[in-house]
Amino acid sequence: MIKKIEEGWIDFDVAMATPDIMSKVGKLGKVLGRRGLMPNPKAGTVVTPENLPRAISEATKGRVEFKLDRTAVIHVTLGKASFTADKLAENLSAIVEAINKAKPSGAKGQYIRSAYIATTMGPGLRLDLKPLLSARTA
Repeated sequence: MIKKIEEGWIDFDVAMATPDIMSKVGKLGKVLGRRGLMPNPKAGTVVTPENLPRAISEATKGRVEFKLDRTAVIHVTLGKASFTADKLAENLSAIVEAINKAKPSGAKGQYIRSAYIATTMGPGLRLDLKPLLSARTA
C-alpha cells in the first residue's frame, strides 16, 4: 500500500496506521500531508491493533474531524457536491449539535454566532442559523 501511495495513488478519504508502522508511513508525509490524509494520533487515525476495527467502523460511518484555527473559526466538511439537499441539511444539523455538545461549560451566551458554507475554492454563503438553533432549544 505504501508503494502504491508513493507512486501517486491517493483515491481514498481516510488513512489509518498502527504505531509500529508509522516510521514507514512517515515517508509519505509529502504526499499525504498536503491533502490532510496523514495519519495522526490527535485525529484518531493512528490506533493500536486492538482498536483498529472500532476506528475503521467509525470512519466508514462518517466520523468527521473539526479543525479550530487561531481565530476561533471551526473548519469542518459538511459533505460532497454529489450529496442531496436533505443529506446536507441532516449533516449540518448533526454538526451544529456536535459543536454545541462540545461547548465549554464556562462559555456564556450564544456559542455559534455565524456560519458560512463554501465549496473548496468557491465563495462563502452565510447560513441562517435561527431555524437550527431554535429547533435545538425547543
